[in-house]
Amino acid sequence: MERVGRVSIRVWGEYALFSRPEFKVERVSYPVITPSAARGVLEAIFWKPEIRYQIRRIGVLKPGRQVAILRNEIASRQGRTPIIVEHDRQQRTSLVLKDVAYLIEAEIHLRSHATEPVFKYTDQFRRRVERGQYHHTPYLGTREFTAFFAPMNGEAPPALDLEIGTMLFDIAFVEDNKRKELSFKRPGKTKPVKGYAQPLFFEARVENGWLEVPQALYRELRRLEGEDV
Repeated sequence: MERVGRVSIRVWGEYALFSRPEFKVERVSYPVITPSAARGVLEAIFWKPEIRYQIRRIGVLKPGRQVAILRNEIASRQGRTPIIVEHDRQQRTSLVLKDVAYLIEAEIHLRSHATEPVFKYTDQFRRRVERGQYHHTPYLGTREFTAFFAPMNGEAPPALDLEIGTMLFDIAFVEDNKRKELSFKRPGKTKPVKGYAQPLFFEARVENGWLEVPQALYRELRRLEGEDV
């Protein structure tokens, strides 16, 4: 049974914020959407526990321009205790992107517990994109910046070359009973597990309008998360 299928999509938005982790207080965006943010857009449109997305490359149709905006945030992390927003609100400046558009080319991979053929999922994804349907509202880095989407129509990105440097690839959620920093659910499992988050980075470069995503990092991600590689 074929276990890998191809999908593609065009996404755009008025604002985007792909936060660089090295800035702790004020949020500063990467100049281009990260692979993890691109995966988040696809999962917002169509998600099933039997599949996972693997981003192959990202086309930069409109890189946007950097603008500084003042945003309301809360100082405390959401937990079991209710937060009184008026007491916890903070205003912080964020350096965001305005007027962006991207092409996302990706693969749908079946997980080990999947029993249906992969074309069933790629067809469902394409139908949702064509109809403008989604699982939850897709966004560009942060939930307040809504992402709009449509099928790719044969367009190509402009000949843009850009050195980005070290960029966040994705975050592995590693199960570890000795480091019970987080509680999270594994696809195909009913009970949450304990462990920690391990970020993965890569040296990113846009060449001729395309950001190529190193596929070897997906094998490392799956190894850390205990999936079959």
